[in-house]
Amino acid sequence: MKKSLISAMIAAALLSSGAVFAAAVTTTTTTWTDEQSNIIREHSTIKHYSSVTDPKLETRIGVELPQTVTLYDLPETIKIQEPGRYSYVIINDHPVVVERSTRRVIHSW
Repeated sequence: MKKSLISAMIAAALLSSGAVFAAAVTTTTTTWTDEQSNIIREHSTIKHYSSVTDPKLETRIGVELPQTVTLYDLPETIKIQEPGRYSYVIINDHPVVVERSTRRVIHSW
């Protein structure tokens, strides 16, 4: 009985901490594909956008990028709902999709 109570308390603590973490991370219903990654890379090359090279810059989902990082509009060939909501940047040679209003990473390849 005591083990069950302790297990339930641990599970509740983990679930509540996960809920707090989930609330802090920007989510999207858009499914990002490898094809879109290739389109972003090609667009970046055509436009002569440089990759941001900074080994300390994290591209984990939910990380807010600093104002010093220039964000670019998604290529028009990427067809998603609310394209104006997102921007992209190439960081350490990896395409990263960012929610424009918060500058938070929502997808990285």
